[in-house]
Amino acid sequence: MKKRISGALTIAALLIIGGAIIYYFISSSYTTTEDLYEFPVPRNAELVQINEQGNRYEWSRASEENGIPYGYDLALKANGWKKGKSEGASVFYTKGNNKIDLITSTKQLEILRVND
Repeated sequence: MKKRISGALTIAALLIIGGAIIYYFISSSYTTTEDLYEFPVPRNAELVQINEQGNRYEWSRASEENGIPYGYDLALKANGWKKGKSEGASVFYTKGNNKIDLITSTKQLEILRVND
């Protein structure tokens, strides 16, 4: 009986530690920007254009066909952003009253504020 409890506690501890490591890796890979409602942006994305609606970044992991990587999707969820409707390479995200249009193309991200 003690071996089962000990084994279960070991597995639970490993899962918690593993989850914490994954969460740290995901959260440390992204930063937020005030001008985009604190929407997470990949740390290694290079800002190439700023306009009145938002920002464009060069990011090697962005893809028009596949969108954003799973880790970025997890970071958005962890920061409270909810995925909405998609229109081609454009995906809308909401958090409270804020809305962002995330457009992915080959090696580029465009993060735009949406005014309803």
